[in-house]
Amino acid sequence: MNSTSQELHALFDRIPRRHTPDNVKEFYSILDEHENLLQNIEAESIFYEQNISEFFEAIDPIRALIKKSADNKASKKMKDSYFDEASGKLKDSMEALINFYADGTRKDQH
Repeated sequence: MNSTSQELHALFDRIPRRHTPDNVKEFYSILDEHENLLQNIEAESIFYEQNISEFFEAIDPIRALIKKSADNKASKKMKDSYFDEASGKLKDSMEALINFYADGTRKDQH
């Protein structure tokens, strides 16, 4: 496992499950780090550059859900719901990325 794989796993493990103001801040931090890792992966090879766009596209809808979860006009139940949905979507996306990236040695279209 290379350092990028290790960082992906560590980031995945940091995804919060419960809605709190501190967890909202942490979630934004995780999304920023996730986006940076995606950019690093994209730069590793032509294969990753050509096949990583779906992981970038997943970020904005997740970010929008986190923003909704911090909206003062939303009820506690809705905030929790938005946060839970964002957490689940990020976990799914990151699991798919971890499986797709593997050990960072893919160079072909297989």
